[in-house]
Amino acid sequence: MKICYPLLILTTVLILTTGCAKNQNQIKIPTDAAKMDVAFSWEGIQTCAHESPEIRVSNIPDGTAELQVKLKNVNVPEWNQGGGNVKNDGSGIIPAGSLNLGYNGPCPAGGRNTYEFSVMAVDAEGVIIGFGKASQPFPPKQ
Repeated sequence: MKICYPLLILTTVLILTTGCAKNQNQIKIPTDAAKMDVAFSWEGIQTCAHESPEIRVSNIPDGTAELQVKLKNVNVPEWNQGGGNVKNDGSGIIPAGSLNLGYNGPCPAGGRNTYEFSVMAVDAEGVIIGFGKASQPFPPKQ
């Protein structure tokens, strides 16, 4: 019996790729996490800038040590827009420019896209105890 090695290799690669394509790093928000309200504005933010806008978060649960923020382009969700971690100072304000983990601001290729900030409240042990999100189109209407 003659084995066709290129076909065998291709089949193996396809099987491995399909298995690895699932998002293994997807964050699971606990069902008992507090619901937080998130608000932000794109006003004054330049296209493709690396400076994040001010983000306001309310209903932050007691015991929150850190706020973890991620930006997602709803129209192109596979693109990693980055985010950052900010110590919770109790103000509910994440200052403009605070996001530092590879943050890439909105950069739609022609037209408008919708972008979503997700904010997770994390306690000192790293457990998610609160979650909220907000989305807006960019660029904002003039």
